[in-house]
Amino acid sequence: MDRLISHSRAVLTLVLMTLGAIVLVIVAVFTLFRVPRLYREVIVATLGDLTLALWRVRVVVHQDRPFPETQTIYISNHTSTIDMFVLISLRLPNARFFLSGFLRKLLPLGLIGYLTGIFWTVPQSFPEKRVAIFRRAARTLRRTHESVYLSPEGERVTTGEIGHFNKGAFHLATELKVPIVPFFVAISGDMDPGMGLHPGAGTVHVHVKPAIDTSQWKLEDLIANKERVRKMFLEWNREYRG
Repeated sequence: MDRLISHSRAVLTLVLMTLGAIVLVIVAVFTLFRVPRLYREVIVATLGDLTLALWRVRVVVHQDRPFPETQTIYISNHTSTIDMFVLISLRLPNARFFLSGFLRKLLPLGLIGYLTGIFWTVPQSFPEKRVAIFRRAARTLRRTHESVYLSPEGERVTTGEIGHFNKGAFHLATELKVPIVPFFVAISGDMDPGMGLHPGAGTVHVHVKPAIDTSQWKLEDLIANKERVRKMFLEWNREYRG
């Protein structure tokens, strides 16, 4: 019975994403594709809320100030499929997202990504393509003054640990000279589905940390800055995962 319920939730999740994509297309057409914040912070965020409710996942955000309205780079650890729906439910102000390009193969996600301006990435094994993607993203963000979310965490060997950090987020911050706001997504092991669609019920805690000033960052310090921020996440991982 538990397996049947779990598979039913997975099917309903795909149905919900499909319906959300259809609603998004209709609204985008009527608004002439000119209101991306409406698409991201109302329609897609509501889709995240509904998906989490379907999974019986509650989100508690721990922060001492609202998310900034000014241009910001948001980063977090990357735990599982749950992350994506938690992130969109946060309604980060005027923020675009980086997502793995293979998710475009899921038609609803590909359509949602196109309408909300997602930056699709490629694996680390294609370094030249990744550099081109981040350069285009930097030019776009410099022009639009939008914020952006991306996870610097690479592939993890052990669940519950912090993996190596990729350079993209820190290179972007160095170029744009905008603050990084990090947050730690704490998901207990008994509800973490990894990359699947079968999470356990429970509460996800999002711990929002103070902004990191990058105005004086230089490219020659890129690796040092990356590792300094990673050490913060290692400390938070020990604190919040116990």
